[in-house]
Amino acid sequence: MSTCCYRLGGVSVRHGPAFALEVGDLEIPAGEVFCLVGPTGAGKSTLLRLLSLVQPAGTGQVHFFDQRLNGQVPLAVERRVTMVFQRPLLLSGTVRRSIEYALRLRGAAGPTRRVDEVLDRLGLTELASQSTATLSGGQTQLVALARALVIEPEVLLLDEPTANLDPARVALVEEAVGQANRQRRMTVVWATHNLFQARRVAGRVGLLWEGKLIEVAPTETFFKSPRDPRTAAFVEGKLVY
Repeated sequence: MSTCCYRLGGVSVRHGPAFALEVGDLEIPAGEVFCLVGPTGAGKSTLLRLLSLVQPAGTGQVHFFDQRLNGQVPLAVERRVTMVFQRPLLLSGTVRRSIEYALRLRGAAGPTRRVDEVLDRLGLTELASQSTATLSGGQTQLVALARALVIEPEVLLLDEPTANLDPARVALVEEAVGQANRQRRMTVVWATHNLFQARRVAGRVGLLWEGKLIEVAPTETFFKSPRDPRTAAFVEGKLVY
């Protein structure tokens, strides 16, 4: 039996009176690539923040590996998880400095071979000396992903990491994340609007709809024979939202 990275039960998160994220039961095994899909505003980013251990649950139980989380999360636990936001912020200075700083926060001082490797993997080597203030939105996303990959976290959470990228760079990102998953059994939870991407990268896919996780299934089952008619309609592009 595989180790469970996350286990959620009866979880809800409320943002004011009008919105609540509700997850009855969800387990994410360690080493899985799990994709979240759903329309804008369905709760994907909220669920990612909950899994990042920064957003507390209003009700229910959240287990991270064997530890039940209640309120304050120890720093040692937080450092096992890294999230790449849809609109990431970078340090001022060069691209290389921004990536190296992530290592220094983890106690690894100075330039390392890992920085060069991740720059090369994401096609950023020529931008290493460029100021982060001059980067495009897509380049900023790539640097934020490089900053996350260089520290080799146990869990990587991705919120639309390829939204501003051309197809060639989308392929670079998918391969880099897939390689990290295969080589280190890094658990990946990936929110995307791109159903083709979800089908390419995920072992399982979950659909969030109006704050509720309405279906979770192995990828091919999700796309070919979903149980919920809303999932079938979403996959076929018939739902208007």
